[in-house]
Amino acid sequence: MTGAGLTDTFREAFRCHPAGVAVITADADGRPIALTVSSLISVSAAPPVVAFSLSTRSTSAAPLLQAGTMVIHLLRYTDLDLARLGATPGADRFPPGTPWERLPTGEPRYTQVSTWFRAKVVGTLPLAGATLVAAELLEGRAADPADTSENQSLVYLDRRWHRLREELDGSSQT
Repeated sequence: MTGAGLTDTFREAFRCHPAGVAVITADADGRPIALTVSSLISVSAAPPVVAFSLSTRSTSAAPLLQAGTMVIHLLRYTDLDLARLGATPGADRFPPGTPWERLPTGEPRYTQVSTWFRAKVVGTLPLAGATLVAAELLEGRAADPADTSENQSLVYLDRRWHRLREELDGSSQT
């Protein structure tokens, strides 16, 4: 299959492929910006590097790239409100009542999210309608794995948000 048929097949296949959800925040000339992504992947553990895709249609993409540093928030189901906020075009991503702070280095961080990393852009690759961004993690915090309320990851599947709660078979893989 090629052409438009392949495009349709691609869309259908990835609608059925669950993806973790993250919100990325940055400072754009003194103004906090945020966007939701479901394309975050780990690239390397040493040094820790991640990558994600930015749509060229996103009004936050260019300012995020210009900022050079950002905070990557790995969302749990309890953070669904932030995922929706970051995915809503034109929305105020830091409205009154949304708890956030600035790190000492200036990046905005949502304080309700327990797993987050400050990162710097180390590479970009422009592609059709998007930019692939590689970012090196500089510092961060991970949720306590013993806290079961934190173990319900937020995933995006078939254009809907879902809660991922348990392993399917209980086995560990090496």
